[in-house]
Amino acid sequence: MDTGRSAAAAATAIIGQKVLPGLEREYESWQEDLNTAATYYPGFLGAEISPPTPLQPEWVVVYRFDSVAHLQAWINSGTRQTYLDVGARYFDGPATQQVVSSGTRSLDPLVTVVVTHRVAPNQVDAFLDWQHRLVEEESKFEGFRGTELFRPIEGLQEEWTTLYRYDSAEHLDAWLTSPQRQRILAEGEKFSDFALHTIDNSFGSWFAFEGNGRQAAPPPSETRTSLAIWVGLYPTVVLLTLALSPLHMPLWIGLLVGNLLSSLIMSFLTMPYYVNPLLGRWLRPPPDEPAVRSNLRGLAVVALAIAFWAVVFYLATVRLWTLP
Repeated sequence: MDTGRSAAAAATAIIGQKVLPGLEREYESWQEDLNTAATYYPGFLGAEISPPTPLQPEWVVVYRFDSVAHLQAWINSGTRQTYLDVGARYFDGPATQQVVSSGTRSLDPLVTVVVTHRVAPNQVDAFLDWQHRLVEEESKFEGFRGTELFRPIEGLQEEWTTLYRYDSAEHLDAWLTSPQRQRILAEGEKFSDFALHTIDNSFGSWFAFEGNGRQAAPPPSETRTSLAIWVGLYPTVVLLTLALSPLHMPLWIGLLVGNLLSSLIMSFLTMPYYVNPLLGRWLRPPPDEPAVRSNLRGLAVVALAIAFWAVVFYLATVRLWTLP
């Protein structure tokens, strides 16, 4: 990926920061304010905060912008620097930062590992061969979802960045601690100076529009997000109510079971296979599409979908069948 192409592609910054013990709550509040400031910058698509996990000792912040240029403008802005000066009281050492640029793909909705390497120009071919062997080996492990390699971005990042994904922290840990990985790392000893951290983003799949469960940036409007969830939630809840009604469960148990099942169905069926394909163009409109046309088309689809299900459930529950 050359610099010219990167400038026209969506860009993601992944920033890791260790926080002094006892200041986690203050840091999180400060970081939320900083993320809010980012929303006012051109090209902003979304921001997320992930607290430390057993695999990742740092707080991780992910910024998504529609281009490298817009991301760079935010990263180097006076606004962000002012916030960083104030927030320095919470930091336990310097932050790490990786930037990836991709036209379509972003972070996996489960566990993503980010690894950066500094590679001398005369060692690029050897590094790529070694990366190929590494991917061949890790792809044999259970839960492996795929990998992407990003070249340095001139003026923003000098390191090569690799993203690789697993479907759970347990499967990731099996690879990270495996003798196979240790053997490959030993073979690439000259590239052993690297930074690694993980991002656990388990609930991002509700709005994953790319293939193989890859997650796109969050929808830019909370109203659109709410309406999209409504389109999926209405048929899901009604169908579950109809399916569970013969069991005659007490209200508190019925709601408990129904909420659990609806959450699972929404995550694994309704959103990825119904709502996202139906409303994807509205939630993620092309940059050259007029906003008025996009909104009118999206709202029309929402209205038609809700009307369709309302008619279906009216006929099913009033004309054809009455709930016991």
